[in-house]
Amino acid sequence: MKKNTLSRRRFIGISAVATASALFLSKASFAASALMAALKPNSKINGVQIGVITYSFRSMPGTVEDLLKYCIECDINAIELMGEAAEAYAGAPKRESAESWDDFRPKLAAWRSSASMDKFKEIRKMFNDAGVSIYAWKPNALGAKNTDAEIDYAFNAGKMLGVTHLTVELPNDDALTQRLGDMAAKHKLMVGYHAHTQATPTLWDKALSQSKYNGINLDIGHYSSGTSSSPVPFIEKYHDRITSMHIKDRKFNNGPNAPWGQGDTPIKDVMQLMKTSKYKFPATIELEYNIPAGSDAVKEVKICRAYLADALK
Repeated sequence: MKKNTLSRRRFIGISAVATASALFLSKASFAASALMAALKPNSKINGVQIGVITYSFRSMPGTVEDLLKYCIECDINAIELMGEAAEAYAGAPKRESAESWDDFRPKLAAWRSSASMDKFKEIRKMFNDAGVSIYAWKPNALGAKNTDAEIDYAFNAGKMLGVTHLTVELPNDDALTQRLGDMAAKHKLMVGYHAHTQATPTLWDKALSQSKYNGINLDIGHYSSGTSSSPVPFIEKYHDRITSMHIKDRKFNNGPNAPWGQGDTPIKDVMQLMKTSKYKFPATIELEYNIPAGSDAVKEVKICRAYLADALK
């Protein structure tokens, strides 16, 4: 009887220790998870996803590893990726300084037509593991001179990167927007067409009518400067066709880029509209004003992010 009593006491003691240890380990694991989450960037503010186009860092070294480092430094967790860095990582041929584009283009096209998608998948994993998603990419492979194989490559690479859309300059070529719209429908991946100060309230209408996979990559700075008006009515009308939106500040009447808050673009009005209307497309920081002496692109993107955070209060 005494032996059984001691055995029961020992069992209760061991169980208590095990329970306490499990609780401690559980709390430690939770704390470690919370710490890891805190270390990852987060630029979703009051429901609005703030991103950055990697073109913003063009004045700095531009490998995919560099770009990821800049995103983390700027506390930004979503990006539009320019094509050059991704293609360089994937092993694209380099154009020699004396080589003309006419000579180089066939070499690049040949590489694209047979390029492995594994490296694009690696890029996606590298960024996702660090807490950064790639929502768009802008390859220089969607022009009238690009082959169908190149365009297929661009969409396939985009899917490997995990994007929701590709971006490209809006061409003055209805046949090309029809061609891209048809390719986009085949791949079930949107194309967002970007415009500069030629933008008008009806500029995208033809492309939008050609395919439900043709969309708008609106630049509110260019739109405001070109039309000398607020983009808010345009955004309200076309919000369901906007894939992503570039944010910058410019003066009206085709005026220059300006540090944010010093131009005529109503950035704060647009941010409030996105917040109250619960629009899901990202607001993409595009750094285009002249970087002040003593600063750099990372520091200025941080300033732009802080401006948007304040605008979304």
